[in-house]
Amino acid sequence: MVYFDHAATSFPKPRAVVDEMTKCMRFYCGNAGRGSHALAMAAAEKIYQCRTECADFFGSSHPENVIFTLNTTMALNTVIKGLLRPGDHVLISDMEHNAVLRPIVRLAQEGLIEYDIFSTMIHDGGRSDVRICARLARLLKRNTRMVICNHASNICSVVQPIKALGTFCRKRGILFVVDAAQSAGHLPIDMEEMQIDALCAPGHKGLLGPQGCGFFILREGILPSPLIEGGSGLHSLDTQMPQDPPERYEAGTLATPAIAGLLEGIREVGRLGIERLHEQECVKFRALRQRLLRIPSVTVYAPDYEGSVLLFNKKGMPPDEMGRALDRLGFCVRAGYHCSALGHKTLGTLSDGDGVRVSFGPYNTLQQLDALADAVEGIHP
Repeated sequence: MVYFDHAATSFPKPRAVVDEMTKCMRFYCGNAGRGSHALAMAAAEKIYQCRTECADFFGSSHPENVIFTLNTTMALNTVIKGLLRPGDHVLISDMEHNAVLRPIVRLAQEGLIEYDIFSTMIHDGGRSDVRICARLARLLKRNTRMVICNHASNICSVVQPIKALGTFCRKRGILFVVDAAQSAGHLPIDMEEMQIDALCAPGHKGLLGPQGCGFFILREGILPSPLIEGGSGLHSLDTQMPQDPPERYEAGTLATPAIAGLLEGIREVGRLGIERLHEQECVKFRALRQRLLRIPSVTVYAPDYEGSVLLFNKKGMPPDEMGRALDRLGFCVRAGYHCSALGHKTLGTLSDGDGVRVSFGPYNTLQQLDALADAVEGIHP
């Protein structure tokens, strides 16, 4: 099988990730914070090491503000539900994943908040940082408390102007939350420079770590209410969670093997070089785009935005049928709505019955992309 579904999860994992997880489970997988014996202390040391290197990787000077979760969705839910208050107004982009849309819609339906959607895919007059911020400004209200935006889309390679949006929000005292599900490990991120208040990301995608490990990083002084409560290893006689991160948000046993694997994934991305990785992704995108656009019946969506994700359809071929046909030929792609109703509506793909997503990672080759294009050309309704 040739794997082109890295936007869902990276595969295969680097050898160092697998080896460190195995080493953890064999030699130091105690329960961090639950005892002072050697194995518990060894697990705690590894977890803190991951916090420190993760904070440094994303431009935060506060490793204690790195909070581990199961995935990006849990991170986003914790931040959104923990920071919003009754009566708040929220702005989300027109390219958001359901991990943002669904909790926001639920809070709105329950009468707790109100929200609006700001445009980022501007076609009349051209797309620019200034125009996107202007669209955002038009929707501001006196009670606007939060702006949520993904850094990169999960259905195409559109990248949002996070630094410009962060500056816009900070000047107005608005919380800025970034969904980095498709940019962590693909694009440089510096929380302080980009003025991000909360960054939510997965460990298992661009950072090449295992599934079951995500995180969010908070700006100093930003303290959401906990989403989950329980044992933290601290102040066991108290009836409430600790006041300070990370224990405030990490109730229960942490996934130490997954965190150990994430640490090695972050190091692997650092060794490969994130700028170099992105350049290679753009080269691969251009190569596949060129091949697919030569096929008269193929439509590539948002073709001018280069990166690790390409969405296409073939006329007369339902996307799910194309996905199954490619699977039979040995290619792993994803066909469907990709949990992003807003994004598909914005790109205009809903009438086409969604799309076929090709997402590549650092180990995919140009030869594999050529073979994929040959397969698409040879598949007929």
